[in-house]
Amino acid sequence: MRILVVGGGGREHALCWAIAREAPDVTLYCAPGNPGTALHATNLPIAADDLDRLADAADMHGIALVVIGPEQPLALGLADRLRAEGRLVMGPSAAAARIEASKAFAKDVMAAARVPAAASRTFTDLSAALAHVAGHPEPLVVKASGLAAGKGAIVCATREEAQGAVMAMLREGAFGSAGSVIVIEEFMPGEELSVLALTDGRDLALLPAAQDHKRLGEGDTGPNTGGMGAYAPVSIATPALLDRVRREVLLPTLAELERRGAPFRGVLYAGLMISPAGDPRVVEFNCRLGDPETQAVLPLVRGGLVDAFEAVAGGRPLGGLDVAGGAAVTTVLAARGYPERAERGAAITLPADLPDGVTVFHAGTARDADGTLRVHGGRVLNVTAVAREFADAQRASRETAARIAFDGRQYRADIGWREAARRRERQPGV
Repeated sequence: MRILVVGGGGREHALCWAIAREAPDVTLYCAPGNPGTALHATNLPIAADDLDRLADAADMHGIALVVIGPEQPLALGLADRLRAEGRLVMGPSAAAARIEASKAFAKDVMAAARVPAAASRTFTDLSAALAHVAGHPEPLVVKASGLAAGKGAIVCATREEAQGAVMAMLREGAFGSAGSVIVIEEFMPGEELSVLALTDGRDLALLPAAQDHKRLGEGDTGPNTGGMGAYAPVSIATPALLDRVRREVLLPTLAELERRGAPFRGVLYAGLMISPAGDPRVVEFNCRLGDPETQAVLPLVRGGLVDAFEAVAGGRPLGGLDVAGGAAVTTVLAARGYPERAERGAAITLPADLPDGVTVFHAGTARDADGTLRVHGGRVLNVTAVAREFADAQRASRETAARIAFDGRQYRADIGWREAARRRERQPGV
């Protein structure tokens, strides 16, 4: 079997790694890939949003299944294009991908499906948006409706901050066309949770619940990023809570998308806020595997992943996933200047040996002609550690990240800090 993974970041390295581990006889390709994916797949120098060349490559290499990583090619209709040519595709249509590509559309879907979410209003007019902010309780959230690489949601402590965010988007074009429509919504207190579901549009198979760390600095300080680390599973994601997420969030959303003529086949990612009372409410939906959640979640899946991808792509009943016990913690190493203006070019030195259970996934890296590994993006490397105990996984991820060297390196040494605090509370004196 020949599989093509589309994308070139840490998520795609983790996908290639997981597929190769589970199905070593599969012939893997990755477009465009990176030096990490090259360890498991043949990299094809094709941009993830070059639909024509990707379709040609799938034909040329006899690809049986295409797994699409990033949101942009999904929003552009890559899955539609490949399905029209008879390919099996793991990823939703452009119509269904609007659940991520347009926050305004997602809000409309959630309202129709009665999915619990923050109260909000959508604006294109600057004056109307500013007037709404002037009477809105503090704090509040301003979001670019379109795709903004995970950086388009701004939590504002004051109305003044919110007015600045509104003007940056609608007047100054800070997020380009992605910010030409904005959503202003209430702030939801609580703890975030990422629930990723493999789905054929009706049936679901949940991956281990994860928690992302969006802020650049330790203690959740600094600007929003695409994600500085993640861990899985999360102890607040009890079976009872996940059952509620399935019944109150995922299934109603899938049914509403199908009612609108946009059945969803792929990974539906619910970014949730769990209230202090333990109730789930939706922060956002994504139409694909999360990054860096994928790098923490897939190492815990021991089997059934490739079969599930094929089932979703082919419209067959979903089987179960074989999920290991223990915990996984992923620490992201980022370049100097990230997330505003990441500096490229610094040489990277990796440890000669890695501890048991530790994998380094490449995200923004490239190799010179002489083989030197260099920084080639904002988020550079992801260090995932898997261990029986959460504390051991957290320590191994953090300590291995500290052993990776490049000029301007920045990372958080506190990934999983909420989980660590919960465990200390349950085991006083430890």
